[in-house]
Amino acid sequence: MPPFFEAVTILLAGVAAGGINAVVGSGTLITFPILLAFGVPPVTANVSNNIGLAPGSVSGAIGYRRELVGQRARVLRLVSGSFIGGLTGAVLLIVLPADAFETIVPVLIGLGIVLVVVQPRLSRRVAARREAAGELAGGRPDPWWIWPTTALAGVYGGYFGAAQGVILMGILGIGIDESLQRLNAVKNVLAAVVNGVAGVLFIFVADVDWWLVLLIAVGAVIGGQLGATVGRRLHPTVLRTVIVLVGLAALASFLL
Repeated sequence: MPPFFEAVTILLAGVAAGGINAVVGSGTLITFPILLAFGVPPVTANVSNNIGLAPGSVSGAIGYRRELVGQRARVLRLVSGSFIGGLTGAVLLIVLPADAFETIVPVLIGLGIVLVVVQPRLSRRVAARREAAGELAGGRPDPWWIWPTTALAGVYGGYFGAAQGVILMGILGIGIDESLQRLNAVKNVLAAVVNGVAGVLFIFVADVDWWLVLLIAVGAVIGGQLGATVGRRLHPTVLRTVIVLVGLAALASFLL
């Protein structure tokens, strides 16, 4: 069991990450750097964080269940890609040496920060595209490339996962004629699948700190519900600023 201060900090970080994942994505940029700051080895931190955030993703998906109505076929189709991608990414994390992870993660964190920063511009472009097309097309089939790109996002999520939600929203928002809230609901389901399948594999083959998992999971479940309700009313700039600052702290932690 971590010391009291560390335990409370990790629990609160789980709440924040669960809420941010439900609304925006990138909750890993909150919890992962905090685990590093407390001296948890990077791979152990990543694995424990992944397992801990999985229940929060499920909680967020349940919170957005109203927006999932009428999307059963789409969700079932894309879930298969997320499952395959998440499993592939988790296997890569296990088979590649720890040095590779420590080399790659700063790049992935940087990518996550960039995606968080450019998300508003991406969302505006998607909205303008829909408006120019006369809003929703209604009944138009999803483009063929949605499935493979969703699977690739799953590989990223299974390996590390920071800004996985932002990547998914970019893919879904560009390719699918639906409101952003309905796409966010789909994103939450796909992220839950990626985190879940990677987490199951990690349980059997990776070095897991179960105290960290418990603290993050409890916090993430609470945060997932808060994110699906109160979180929608928060100004996105506030969330984005926090994510970017914590992500920069994570980069500094790795590079220094």
